[in-house]
Amino acid sequence: MILSNPNAKIFVPDSTPEPDALARVTHLGIGAHQDDLEFMAFHGIVTCYDSVTEWFGGVTCTDGAGSARTGPYEKCTDAEMRAIRADEQDRAAQIGHYGAMIHLDHSSAAVKDPRSTALRDDLVAILRATRPRVVYTHNPADKHDTHVGVMVAAIEAMRSLPAEERPGAVYGCEGWRNLDWMPDAEKIVHNVGGHENLAAALNGAFDSQIAGGKRYDLGVIGRRRMNAVFFESHAVDSSDSVAFEMDLTPLVKDDSLDIAHYVDEIITRFRNDVQTRLRTRLGR
Repeated sequence: MILSNPNAKIFVPDSTPEPDALARVTHLGIGAHQDDLEFMAFHGIVTCYDSVTEWFGGVTCTDGAGSARTGPYEKCTDAEMRAIRADEQDRAAQIGHYGAMIHLDHSSAAVKDPRSTALRDDLVAILRATRPRVVYTHNPADKHDTHVGVMVAAIEAMRSLPAEERPGAVYGCEGWRNLDWMPDAEKIVHNVGGHENLAAALNGAFDSQIAGGKRYDLGVIGRRRMNAVFFESHAVDSSDSVAFEMDLTPLVKDDSLDIAHYVDEIITRFRNDVQTRLRTRLGR
């Protein structure tokens, strides 16, 4: 598989030959930054963790050069941070028993540039090599511009494939916005309870982002617990950890759908739900 950046690399935790490692991937996570996969695509990781037939493959699109650095990492150069973050991501891949971990090494600026096609082309090559049944990426309502850039490139890459080669399910995951606001009937609700130790180990692999006081590890666990508790007001919790996702499958199945309009319709239905509830109680 040929990737656009000379520094791009593929890490296979169990040393399976690269073509075989890629071909076995059934669940593919496409994230912008090192740690995004563990925070947003935990459902895919858990699904494949102890399976002999299901394999999680990870893609990290950016190089980590612009990462925040405080505490013991405060004086690290961009080059040093790139190496540190790549090592952390590979460590997480080992902990999570990933089938393959792909580092694309794009800059955040390139990912956010709508004129650049390099990321999309890389993702097309990866999708052809892996043929995943399920894809996890960022959701279109995310407020991080790099996350949105990755999501758009991923959708465009999947749309470029023949219909029979496209994934059967595509999920837009929580990141720099929760998805609890979505109407319940439209949420993809994944029970990821019972795996606290694995979640903690995966999140803890990214010391460079946590050591300076940004406790992503606790925040992500808290978000999943919050989703579980506040999902249903009139029933006992069925799980202690729940991940919400936005169903992006229609965008991959129907090329005529506009991404912005698709999300706007979900937001409109949320608005209508709020207004209807209020007007009913106000007698209007």
